[in-house]
Amino acid sequence: MRVITVAGPPSVGKTSVIVKTARTLSSQGLRPGIVKFDALSTSDDEVYRRAGLPVVVGLSGSICPDHFFVSNIDDCLGWGQQAGIDILIAESAGLCNRCSPHIQGVLAVCVVDTLSGIHTPRKIGPMLKLADVAVITKGDIVSQAEREVFAFNVRLANPQAMILFFNGITGQGAAELSFHIREAPPVGTLEGRRLRFPMPSSVCPYCIGETVIGRDHQRGNVRKMKFGDLPA
Repeated sequence: MRVITVAGPPSVGKTSVIVKTARTLSSQGLRPGIVKFDALSTSDDEVYRRAGLPVVVGLSGSICPDHFFVSNIDDCLGWGQQAGIDILIAESAGLCNRCSPHIQGVLAVCVVDTLSGIHTPRKIGPMLKLADVAVITKGDIVSQAEREVFAFNVRLANPQAMILFFNGITGQGAAELSFHIREAPPVGTLEGRRLRFPMPSSVCPYCIGETVIGRDHQRGNVRKMKFGDLPA
């Protein structure tokens, strides 16, 4: 089985990219399956089912979706093997630009959209900077110059990534992305593999339910802001 991690900020079109690419893979005789990770709720599984794709949903609730992801992704691999899936695509929740759901030895895809602003790529952390493929969506809405400037900034953020443009409505770009997916190395198990970058971390009272604001209630791993001298 080949495993693909797909990450990106909210509403960039990750689900559309996956659906269009999965259809292309299906037409090539492969059986893709989807694992959708989210925080509180999702209806994306209905989109995948309407497309005829096997899908399972994981909702993290009060836990960081990335931590929930890494605690469950190997079990998802077992689900895919039992379901006879050839390509398992794991879609992250896409809630935090600091997210890092990419795994060493597993093809990593990050989806970004041109409408988010030309400076957005530099604000995105490991999910873009350590991706193998950077997929740029909604390029049909902006000018050619804006597309090139945005792609240039993506290249600055991740010089090693393969960059491709993707139209989530027409599916243009799905053939190229499916090529990279077919070339991904097969994976037997994820147990023992390492993440490409450490997860966001914090161990403080607010992690376990504290709701009162104030220094007396702040213990553990707490980072405080530093303020400069007051203006004269």
